[in-house]
Amino acid sequence: MTRPSAAPSTAVSTSVAPAGTIPAGTRPRLRELDLLRFVAVAALMLHHFAGVRSTVWPGRDAQKIYPELSPVAHFGYLGVQLAFLISGFVILMAVWDRDVADFAVARVVRIYPAYWFSVLLSLVLYLICGSAVPYDDGADPVRRVLPNLTMLQDGLHVAPLEVAYWVLWVELHFYVLMALLACVGITYARCVTFMVSWLLIGAYAKESGSAFLGAVFLPETAPYFIAGMAFFLIYRFGSNLALWLIIAASWALSVNHLVNDVSPLNEWEGVHEVVIPIVVTVLYAIMALVALRKLTWLNWRGFTVLGAIAYPLYLVHETVARAIVKQFFPHPIIDRLTVLPVITVAALATACLVYWFVEKPLQRIMRPRLRAAVAQIRRNGAAPPVPPTTETVTEPSEREPAAAAPPASVP
Repeated sequence: MTRPSAAPSTAVSTSVAPAGTIPAGTRPRLRELDLLRFVAVAALMLHHFAGVRSTVWPGRDAQKIYPELSPVAHFGYLGVQLAFLISGFVILMAVWDRDVADFAVARVVRIYPAYWFSVLLSLVLYLICGSAVPYDDGADPVRRVLPNLTMLQDGLHVAPLEVAYWVLWVELHFYVLMALLACVGITYARCVTFMVSWLLIGAYAKESGSAFLGAVFLPETAPYFIAGMAFFLIYRFGSNLALWLIIAASWALSVNHLVNDVSPLNEWEGVHEVVIPIVVTVLYAIMALVALRKLTWLNWRGFTVLGAIAYPLYLVHETVARAIVKQFFPHPIIDRLTVLPVITVAALATACLVYWFVEKPLQRIMRPRLRAAVAQIRRNGAAPPVPPTTETVTEPSEREPAAAAPPASVP
């Protein structure tokens, strides 16, 4: 994740960059966002391991197994909201000055390699030790593999192999909307228009109860993406009242939707009504500090590693933990206090292995091939142009005598 050039593009040449902007061409990493991404996933992992009736503990309530951690771990699900705020910031940064095809290649290469591995890992562990998400319908995981490999299973009403995959389906909605914006051409003014329109259409979707509008525009989730986009515009071009008003409206809608539509698994009567507004406000405040460049001191190189493994960690943490718990818990030696660090370390180690030995190699293979495919699409299927060759020297024929050789140079 790199910092964008502070120099405005031609489409927004009238914008004034904030003081202290990053010189063009330096592009240091936004390591503060790397850290925040890992924190979001770590909170979710703690929530699944110790704060909710999760698939890790079939037939068991993690809150009863870890009553000491459950009051805090219960609210780890709010890491998803932080992840969505970060996504709004990062995806707008990624698509800026790119066309749709380049954006699509970047996203496919980024999200699919680790995801494919996580789906296959879930299948393999099910076949080996019978660990699978215990859905009530008892659907066979083998029959769900092919739809899951596409990442479109939620749209097809097919149960995901891992519950955590629902976030990826939400992210895909956002990517499609951003791709449509890129088709029109991304400018500062069009971004603001897009963000305000999305907020309004989300409200219309809630008012009308339209299943179609709700499925396309995700009114409960949209405020986080929109606020993240506004934070990026502040980061790159500086503050103005319109952007802060958009962020304030997004914050208000975020709190309202999250409190009123809380999942039964996450409901805590008399507590969540207070904790949710406080935590969401803190998350928005942290992103505001990022936008205002107040967290650039979080520049330790290790944060880059944490940010890199956050995505595979999100994908595999329940898969790995569920298999270990099924085999070794309860156990005469491995008690509840031992198994928690074991599954945590195992999930982290698996995420590191996935990043180094799955993501990076597959990305190196996929990226040039997808770019070549895009180039061919842009040529309407035509063969690539033949590069110019150096002029070949032919032997003089008998009919055309060779020209006299030039005199040798004088030393």
